[in-house]
This record gives sequence, structure tokens and C-alpha cells, in this order.
Amino acid sequence: MHEEKSGHHNHHHASPANIGKLFAIGIALNVTYIIVETTYGVITHSMALLSDAGHNFSDVLGLLLSWGAVYLATRKPTKLRTYGLRKSTILAAFINAVLLFIAIGAIAIESIHRFSSTVRIDSGAMIIVAAIGVVINGLTAIFFLRGSSHDVNIKGAFLHMAADAAVSIGVVISGVVIAYTNLFWIDSVMSLVIVVVIFIGTWKLFKDSLDLILDSVPESIDTAAVESYLLSLPTVQSVHDLHIWAMSSSQNALTVHLVINPAIVDDAFTQKIADELLHKHNIHHTTVQYESGDVHDCGHDCL
Repeated sequence: MHEEKSGHHNHHHASPANIGKLFAIGIALNVTYIIVETTYGVITHSMALLSDAGHNFSDVLGLLLSWGAVYLATRKPTKLRTYGLRKSTILAAFINAVLLFIAIGAIAIESIHRFSSTVRIDSGAMIIVAAIGVVINGLTAIFFLRGSSHDVNIKGAFLHMAADAAVSIGVVISGVVIAYTNLFWIDSVMSLVIVVVIFIGTWKLFKDSLDLILDSVPESIDTAAVESYLLSLPTVQSVHDLHIWAMSSSQNALTVHLVINPAIVDDAFTQKIADELLHKHNIHHTTVQYESGDVHDCGHDCL
């Protein structure tokens, strides 16, 4: 039986950067480029450009999902959804990964099909249009580079745009080689190489977002280090019921029971714990329950 001496909740909500304008600019640039790329893909008979346009379209959908998730994450909690809609950012990252898998699957199929193609391609126009794509996609990726290191949802948007830039670079290289050799199969080989590169990056995004959906400990947090810190605190005898999970793609939460002897704590002690976990372990929402003895029954949820 637990003997609860004190319960304390500390809430630290990191205010995410306002990136709505960046999403709007990125989407506008990419929609414009899709129209240009599709038009010239038809004019030049370049399946590479048309395939890349399809890939870009899936990425615009991904950006819209990410933007929507960022907005939902700012909605205030309700009595029904006490954490608000923050976790929608993780769901958006997962959907983005799935969309990328579908896109690279389509590219792979088209690339294999083009090995038997004898259609001549206007390599000059192909190079120019793809080069524009490198600039637009690269610029959009830079928009989200900073936020990608701590937000899996923004990371998804960044990977989408970086993948598009990589595809466009591949198309440029293929166009140059074709221009000098007339070896049209080079385009298919390059496309398959790009598919492998994109798949490797997407797999990690897929795995990370799926782990967060399943309330796994975020990759950036060392559970053993957190437990070690808690055990190092004065008067703390033991730690149990330690749970760490992601509330959103950029905010993490922790709940824990601390056995204290003597069972005397104050707000300053609890605030110190919350501050340490925030600044050194990236945990924004800390809930601590104090107990005077280590006899407890937490069932299968104990760590």
C-alpha cells in the first residue's frame, strides 16, 4: 500500500517557434514548382520530371499535414482531452513517413519501367527545370532545418523537402549524362539510387514516430541517467513508477514516485527537480509523488 506524503505537478510548456509563415511560403513555392514541372514534363516527354512532380505533390500534402498538426498542438486542453491535441504532431510525422514510402515506391516502379523506354528526352529543359527544383526544395528544407533537431513533426517536413532536393539533383545529373551520352537508362539508375537514400532516412522517421505513438521513451532521453539523478537527490531512498513519454513531437512528460526519508519536502525541492529535468533532460512536464516508505504495489507498471 502506498503512503502518499506529497503530490506535486510542474508544468513547463516550451513555446514552439511560430513557423506558420514558413509553412505557407514553402507550400506556395512547391505548388508553383509542381505546376511548372508537370508542364515541362509533358512537353519534354520526361517521365523523371513527371515522377518528381508526383513526389513533390505528396510532399505538399505532408507539409499541409505538418502545418495542421502544429496548429492543433497549440489548442488548449479540455476536460475530455486534458493534454490538448499536442500528440497530433507525432501522428502527422507518422503519416508523413507513410506518404514518403508510397512516393518512393511509385518512383521505384516508374524507374524500373523506364529501363525499357525508348522515348527521347529533351535533356536541356530537363536539367533547367530540375535545377530550379534543387533551389526551391533546398530553400524550403532550410526553413525547417533548425526545428528538425527537436521536433519529429518538423523533422518530417524537413526530410520531405531534403528528399525532394536530392531527387532534383539526381534528375540534373541524369540530364547532364544523357545530354553527353544519349544513355537514357542512366536516369532510371539514378532514380533507384535516390530511392534507396530516401528510404534510409524515411525508415528512421517512421520508427521514431511509431515509437512515440506507442509512448516509448523519446530517443533523446536517457532513462538510466534520469533515474540516477533522482536517486542522487538528498533524502531520496528509492525510485519507482518512473514513466517518460512524449506529449507531442517537441514536449516530453515524466511521472515518478520518490521514497523520501525523512519525509519532508517543500516546493523549492520539487521545483529544483523540475528545472533539472527540463534543462538537462528535455522533460517539460514533471509530476512527482513523494512517499515515506518503499513498500508499494504498482503491479506490472513498475520500472
